[in-house]
Amino acid sequence: MAAPPPRIIAIYPGSFDPITNGHLDVIARGSRLAEKLIVAVLGNQAKQPFFRIQERVEMIQEAVHPYSNVEVDAFDGLLVDYASHRGANLILRGIRAVSDYEMELQMALMNRRLNPRLETVFLLASEEASFISSHLVREVASLGGDVSGLVPAAVAMRLKKRLAAKSV
Repeated sequence: MAAPPPRIIAIYPGSFDPITNGHLDVIARGSRLAEKLIVAVLGNQAKQPFFRIQERVEMIQEAVHPYSNVEVDAFDGLLVDYASHRGANLILRGIRAVSDYEMELQMALMNRRLNPRLETVFLLASEEASFISSHLVREVASLGGDVSGLVPAAVAMRLKKRLAAKSV
C-alpha cells in the first residue's frame, strides 16, 4: 500500500501594501495546491509602508473570505523560521516578469540553504495581473487614477480614504 501524499502547508509571504488582484490570483490558485495556505504579511522595516500591518491583515482577511483553507497572519524575521514555527513545507511565490525571477531565485536558494526541507513553488502571474504591483497601484491612486479592477473594491476605498486624509 502506497503512503498517503504529504500534507502541504504553504506560506505566501509578502508585504501586500496593499493586496492587489494579482495577489488574489496567486492566492486562489495556491489554495487549490495546498491543504492550508497561510498568507503571511511581512513587517519589513526596510520599506516605509503605506498601510500598517494590522490594516493589511484586515484587508487580506476580507479579500480571502471565500477560501476556507486560507488564513492570514503577520510575521517578522526570517521566513524559514516562521515557516518552521507554522509547520509549513512550501513557500508560494508569484512571478510577473523575468525581473521578478532573478530576485525570487536568490531568495529561494537562500531559503533552501537555511532549511533544505522547505520547498519554493513559483506561480506565473495570469495575463490579466502580470503588470499589477502594489507600488504601481499606490502611485496611480496617489495621482488620482482609477484603481478599480486592480484591487478589491474595499481596498480601493481604503486607498481613497487614506490619500484624502493625507491631503488635508
